Amino acid sequence: MNLEPINQKKLYGFNDEFNHLIYLYSNNKFPNKILLSGEKGSGKCTLAYHLINFILSADEDNKYDEKNFKISENNKSFILVNNKSCPNFYLIDVDIEKKNIEIEKIRELSNKINKSSFNNKPKFILIDNIEFLNKNSVNALLKILEEPNDNTNFILIHNNKKILDTLKSRCLNFKISLTHQKSIDITNKIIDDNILNFLNDDFISYYYTPGYYLNLINFANEFKIDLKKLNLKDLLKLIIKENHYKKNSTISYFLNNLIELFFRKNNHLLTDKIFNYYSYFIKKIDNTKKFNLDEESLFMEFNDKILNG
Repeated sequence: MNLEPINQKKLYGFNDEFNHLIYLYSNNKFPNKILLSGEKGSGKCTLAYHLINFILSADEDNKYDEKNFKISENNKSFILVNNKSCPNFYLIDVDIEKKNIEIEKIRELSNKINKSSFNNKPKFILIDNIEFLNKNSVNALLKILEEPNDNTNFILIHNNKKILDTLKSRCLNFKISLTHQKSIDITNKIIDDNILNFLNDDFISYYYTPGYYLNLINFANEFKIDLKKLNLKDLLKLIIKENHYKKNSTISYFLNNLIELFFRKNNHLLTDKIFNYYSYFIKKIDNTKKFNLDEESLFMEFNDKILNG
């Protein structure tokens, strides 16, 4: 199952948000610096790609299907963006092997947007995972945002982690949130099945997003793990023992979520000694997420003191 937002031809669950944004664009009220904020995996980046495609493909033969919130396979702008050859679109994201979006990427962006396009269409700069911008990268980006070129639009994706107020203040913030039921419904539509056919109830949480569930299913398929039979504690022990979190940044992200879920679902069963660790680990997880700290020591300590304690 390919979960990359760039490949998602159908938009689920964001009809109202999409319609509001295209209303702003159609009435010349579209802000040229947008911040989409919300939990990771909620669909913010997919929403951004669909909005961009709607605008860029407006004059094409297979333009965006706004009635069904769908991109055609023959949509020219979709093909160009996927092939990284669209002159009106530029993506910045953190590399898998890196901990930050380095300043070189922002310098490349500056050179890119100063070049003329071969058409009169607007340009879109999509910056995903902006919490991974380091201080130098943020400062370089702020200079670009303060004096953007004509017809250039910035969409920044923020996963509810710590970012500089100076960056947030430059953009119009749109907060994206999903109810528990909406997360489940979106997940079911994407997999065209019932999530409970893949996961037992131990893994279901009111706090989690479609991206979390889909990545968990993908992980189980990749490593041939039956999450209908495995419980939460055993899965945590398996991921840490086999060092799966070192092999994939997505796995390390939802491992943090699984640890939080373990405490919430099992705190009434924990001994007094272990229960005292609850606030300690929740705070440590929060700091690890916010400040992009080393995760290995957190996971090993949790394994020793809680899972095997």
